[in-house]
Amino acid sequence: MLPVTAKIRRKMLLALLIAAGLFLTLRLTAWYHLHQGEKALAQESRQQLSQLISLLDGLLSRFETIPHVLSTNPTLASALLDQQNDQKRRELNLYLEELQHVTEASDIYLVDALGVAVAASNWKQSFSFIGQDYSFRPYFIEAISGRLGSYYAVGTSSDKRGFYFSYPIYDRGTILGAIVVKVDIADIEQQATGIAEAGQYEYLITDPDDIVFLSSRAEWRLSSLTPLTQSKRFALNASKRYANRAINELLIRPPYSRAGKEQTPQRYQIPTDGKRLYYMDTEQEMAKAGWRVHVLSPMKPLHDELPMLLLLAASCYGLLVVGLLLHNERKRSLARMQQARDQLEQRVRERTRDLEAANTKLKDTQDELIQAAKLTVIGSLSASINHELNQPLAAIRSYAQNTQTFLARDMRERAGDNIRIIVELTDRLAEIVGQFKSFTRKSQGTDTATDIGECIRQALTIVQPEIDKQGVELKLALPDQKLEVWGDKVRLQQVLVNLMSNAIVAMAQCPHKRLQLSAIVDEKLRIRIQDNGPGVRESQMQKIFEPYYTTNERQGLGLGLSISQRIIESMQGSIQVSNADTGGAVFDIILPLYRHEGSHAS
Repeated sequence: MLPVTAKIRRKMLLALLIAAGLFLTLRLTAWYHLHQGEKALAQESRQQLSQLISLLDGLLSRFETIPHVLSTNPTLASALLDQQNDQKRRELNLYLEELQHVTEASDIYLVDALGVAVAASNWKQSFSFIGQDYSFRPYFIEAISGRLGSYYAVGTSSDKRGFYFSYPIYDRGTILGAIVVKVDIADIEQQATGIAEAGQYEYLITDPDDIVFLSSRAEWRLSSLTPLTQSKRFALNASKRYANRAINELLIRPPYSRAGKEQTPQRYQIPTDGKRLYYMDTEQEMAKAGWRVHVLSPMKPLHDELPMLLLLAASCYGLLVVGLLLHNERKRSLARMQQARDQLEQRVRERTRDLEAANTKLKDTQDELIQAAKLTVIGSLSASINHELNQPLAAIRSYAQNTQTFLARDMRERAGDNIRIIVELTDRLAEIVGQFKSFTRKSQGTDTATDIGECIRQALTIVQPEIDKQGVELKLALPDQKLEVWGDKVRLQQVLVNLMSNAIVAMAQCPHKRLQLSAIVDEKLRIRIQDNGPGVRESQMQKIFEPYYTTNERQGLGLGLSISQRIIESMQGSIQVSNADTGGAVFDIILPLYRHEGSHAS
């Protein structure tokens, strides 16, 4: 036999620890599942017990006051005083029969001071109560003593289970007998069974002798929860509570014992359909009726869930053990992986630096392209700009010469007027030059809240000389309220100038040129630039925003619309192109409105 090495001993010890851990895991899982399940089941059982008792109290209370009300009828006292009068007894029998139908009681009958029934609602039946002696019944003894009586028993004549209410009949302070109302508890049992089936539990109701007289299961009825000793059988026979019914013991394990003041639920094994099933017994006293109500919640569903839960716990434990075993193996490979990761991260950092440098270069190139596109627009408008500047300059020269003449003639007031006009013309020149200087300056790419009306007007300042030169009719429609978008103001001006310049070029061959500029507000802001030129051919629709694509080879590099689209997309917007029904191209700039409630774009 080979000696047991240290490695084998370690493996055996590890296997032993794993087995012990599995055993402990299964024990704890079973305990926790049963503990929590029984706790929840007990809480639910207490609610069901409260509902069941409320139902029973409500059903019995319907009949509790009937004897007292009937006792006030003088006909009952008259019949007891004159029992030999057959006419009175017949009328009383008919009266009680009618009351029995109205109240839906099982039976109503009148007994004299000796406990003998003299009239009954079942006077026509073969088991009529008339002539029967009920002096041994506790409900008669309580009534003849001047109290409201109540009692459960099996009828000695009808052999039906019932609950009895009784009340004394007085005549001038003397008790002549008692009126008794019997309630058929089979109807009560049926209603309570329906509630129990809906709640998926069983119930039983016992008398003070622990005899089951109401139950959701027929096999449990008229069974004793406690052993039937000789003295107990003798007492039951003497009270005739159950008439001639046989009382058997319910084989309940462990032996039944009443719950204490804490009302802690008990667990019993009770024969059910030939099987011995476990139930949680939650019980409560109905002091008024003298009953003890038991709600028996089956524990089989709780136990049926346990194997699957144990299998799940064992699986989780197995996964945990496998994970721990793999963890040791993983630790050994982590060092190698870490070394490879460090090398990879170093390469990634180097590649990232290269990409960042390329992105910076690309951004600079893009800014240069945008600046070149702006200068291209300015170049195409240079003739109109010169015209716009030459007019004020010529006027300034003329007014300056006139001013010299006025000063030579000592016409100082006229000279002052000319100087004021020269100052105004100079301010106009400064405004025009300042606008062009702002437009041609490189944008810093700073996004701010931009007033769209002001932006459109500043863009028009740049394009206006070309509009005047080409004789274009300008139609401007802007909303009265202030509208703002979030973006770079200078770049948005560039887009507007570019689109308006393109529209003016497109209308070069039109006898009457018309440019419409409008701003429409719905969910977003829509800036529409529409001309009455030839429009955009269908074949050009998909390519018009591509870089270096142009329909005018003599002017531009084909970057204007591509750059404009990128600028608008950087502002979370879009540009759409279409042809108007009346002719001409329509460019729509769609931008989200900026609101001041805390977000930059709606």
